Amino acid sequence: MITVGLTGWGDHDSLYLTKEANKNKLPTYSSLFRTVEVDSSFYAIQSRRNMEKWTEETPGSFRFLVKAFQGMTGHSRGKIPFDSEAEMFEAFRLSISTMEQAGKLMAALFQFPPWFDCNRENVKTLRHIRELMGDYPCALEFRHQSWYTSEMRDKTIQFMRKENWIHSICDEPQAGIGSVPIVEEVTDRQLTVVRMHGRNESGWNSSGQPNWREVRYLYRYNETELQEWAERLQRLEQQSDEVCVIFNNNSGGDAADNARQLMGMLGQEIPAIPEEKKVEMEQIDLFDWSGQE
Repeated sequence: MITVGLTGWGDHDSLYLTKEANKNKLPTYSSLFRTVEVDSSFYAIQSRRNMEKWTEETPGSFRFLVKAFQGMTGHSRGKIPFDSEAEMFEAFRLSISTMEQAGKLMAALFQFPPWFDCNRENVKTLRHIRELMGDYPCALEFRHQSWYTSEMRDKTIQFMRKENWIHSICDEPQAGIGSVPIVEEVTDRQLTVVRMHGRNESGWNSSGQPNWREVRYLYRYNETELQEWAERLQRLEQQSDEVCVIFNNNSGGDAADNARQLMGMLGQEIPAIPEEKKVEMEQIDLFDWSGQE
């Protein structure tokens, strides 16, 4: 099974063409896609109230890929709002427990920063995190090429299999050591994640610039690129019960269009985007009017 979705549900304007859809974005989104990546959890661990609300607003078959809080992956550069690592992980586990109990948690996604390279200490960190997360399904994504050099690639994949990490395969610009190649490998029989970040090489290393969020994921996949991915996904599907594809190329609003385009290539149903109903007024013939002056 191949499921296709987007990063977040709030910023995809092309999906919300009616007042009702714009007011109820998640219910509308979940009528068009079967999964979503929760990105807000990266910036702050979400309250159970939020998680319960989102769980209730979506169909029974809908599932969430929840991004791990930045303090858990070494992205935070300031003070972490927790007294200890144990407290931080407990808060995150509690947050996602609502979705897990409802059968709507696909996995927690741990995306590590470009400076998280392949060394003994970081391997130890990954083992420790996996222990802290217990039985929760966890996906692992790297941003440093050292994990996938010719010497380390197979060892990295074997480590992920041994430690029960779900592979998050990336499509991203090849823009130096802070990016990784497409590694078409499955580490978990139940789930494989694919994240489509676009191929904007010039914008990829713009972190720190005032407009970096606007340009980093500014990319629209063309038909040839998507067709190549359709074929890859079908190969991955032979090895994993589910392949979850998340489009993250939304700096220019391209993610939703590309996702729906890929769904068509895969032969999947593409639900119609709700539109305002046009009310056509029947023009009264001047000579048929029987009113009084």
